[in-house]
Amino acid sequence: MRLKLDIEETLTTLLKQEDTDRDKRITVEDNGPQKYLLKDLNGTKEEVMIEGTYHLSNLLQELIRSKEKNEVYIETNNIFEKPIDRFKRMIEDYYWDGLTRTIDKEGLHQILTDEKSSSTTQRIYVPFGDIQAFDYYKTLEESIPHLEVVKLPKEITPNYVLSINNKPGILALKLQVMEGELKGAPFVVPGGRFNEMYGWDSYFESIGLLLGPKKELAKSMADNFQYEIEHYGKILNANRTYYLTRTQPPFYSSLIREVFEQKVKGTNLDWLQSHLATAIKEYETVWMVQDKRLTKNGLNRYLAEGIGLPPEVEEGHYDALLKPYAVAADMSIEAYEKAYFKRELRNTELDTYFIHDRSVRENGHDTSYRLENRCAHLNSVELNAFLYKYEKDFEHLIKTYFDDSYTSNTGKTYHTAYWNKKAAQRKKLMHQFLWNETDQIFYDYDIVEKKQIPFVAATSLIPLWASLADQETAKKLVITNLPKLTCLGGIAGCTEASRGEISKDRPARQWDFPNGWAPHQMMIWKGLLNYNFTKEAHELIYRWLWMITKNAVDYNGTIPEKYDVVTATHKVFAEYGNVGTDFEYITREGFGWMNASYLYGLSILPDAFKDSLNALIHPDELFNE
Repeated sequence: MRLKLDIEETLTTLLKQEDTDRDKRITVEDNGPQKYLLKDLNGTKEEVMIEGTYHLSNLLQELIRSKEKNEVYIETNNIFEKPIDRFKRMIEDYYWDGLTRTIDKEGLHQILTDEKSSSTTQRIYVPFGDIQAFDYYKTLEESIPHLEVVKLPKEITPNYVLSINNKPGILALKLQVMEGELKGAPFVVPGGRFNEMYGWDSYFESIGLLLGPKKELAKSMADNFQYEIEHYGKILNANRTYYLTRTQPPFYSSLIREVFEQKVKGTNLDWLQSHLATAIKEYETVWMVQDKRLTKNGLNRYLAEGIGLPPEVEEGHYDALLKPYAVAADMSIEAYEKAYFKRELRNTELDTYFIHDRSVRENGHDTSYRLENRCAHLNSVELNAFLYKYEKDFEHLIKTYFDDSYTSNTGKTYHTAYWNKKAAQRKKLMHQFLWNETDQIFYDYDIVEKKQIPFVAATSLIPLWASLADQETAKKLVITNLPKLTCLGGIAGCTEASRGEISKDRPARQWDFPNGWAPHQMMIWKGLLNYNFTKEAHELIYRWLWMITKNAVDYNGTIPEKYDVVTATHKVFAEYGNVGTDFEYITREGFGWMNASYLYGLSILPDAFKDSLNALIHPDELFNE
């Protein structure tokens, strides 16, 4: 039904009546009567009663959208949408748009003026070899106040990155000619305070994008990955200056394979040929350099270069770490941190700590006690599973599309057998160093202590995603360890026992128990399905989608960065807060990989579960425990 309303008056009276805590949202924490009568102004005498938190918050959102479009009508059908239909529609019709950015004349203002940019001068750094981009951005200095365009040196060293820590800026991405002019290749940001393109976030966002009407964005992010490898030497943690020495978990081969095989517009065999060459280059020059990210035992680790304290963390993040050093130096924590950051004060113990700390951020699990003060020493389970997937993807792509023989732009020829052998060797080494038959689990291996680290984490299950284990090993892994990690709302980052006690001096880490994250869920669902653990996959998908749906129903459409999966709430209090919970009236974005996990889960979940999901039937009522 289409109703004509006085939009402004309806908004005012609705909020006065229902938003009792005055946070400009309608949630279960408000104490209004939870009833609001809409009366049509067209003289039809049509009336519609809106009842309950979910429908009233939908009304608020629809009123805001009508106000912004200067309309006087609302569609009541939108107010009464079933939850999963509404949230799917909002993601596809609004949230992806709200998260899309370009680094060009139209898009620079939004990127340069976010909360990470504290100085008056806003900088964009351009690769040494991209003359076209440098000339393009230089022309924008005249029209964009306080813009400074800086050309990066040909060789980017940790010392150079340290030297510009007080002059941070955004890093250029790919420019392309569209309709006769240069435009930035668009990308999707995670959300909230993030206005740059992140590494593994982009891959998981693409899984959701490839399920809907915006598939070309997934291709565009693959194109930006290629640009980063060719110009910055790696897929960056994100395209900010202080990330120049850090990469991210490797998913490039999965992205190009999925984009190409879904026949996204703009892809063809030439596109695949080009991207495959770049992916092999990344594999060989980023991951397979001996004594850097490749260790002597033949397995890999994360190893982010950099000097001193990472500049991007929030105030107070390192207080517990720095306190004993500050006390010993008879300094305040703030003064000690400032002196260490400026390298006016040296501390070799802290230098070593921050090698690990940067590597944690390169690992993407920033932060977790699994990796604390040892990340650069670990052959981590997930990284080696990701690289096994690279090797199998290269094998598949060369066999399927290049008739078993592929010559890269360096002139080197690769055959299917080469990558099959590489994958088989990695699989053998992972079972030798990472598999624990007693505990029936994959553990990270410390190359310095020469032992496995018995920490039960969601990452222990990632080999299933890469189809690395045989069926018997997969069965052992699932039966023994999946129940340890399964909570009300899905998979926790680790078990409570592995995390250990939390105290003032040992604060909670956001990637640990009781929190759950979208990429873990998505990979574990796929991994379970790879081995025909269908029932287990459907249960985990239901639990995750139920938690997201219930929180969105109760809290004005909130779809944030992470959840406490033990209590199934978005009210997470660890380290950086929870991106996506701070908005007024209506969320514009959700959160990138959360949006994708919702779409991906719905695409897999059998229809028989969807009525239960809309009715918010508690998971324990559906699954016997």
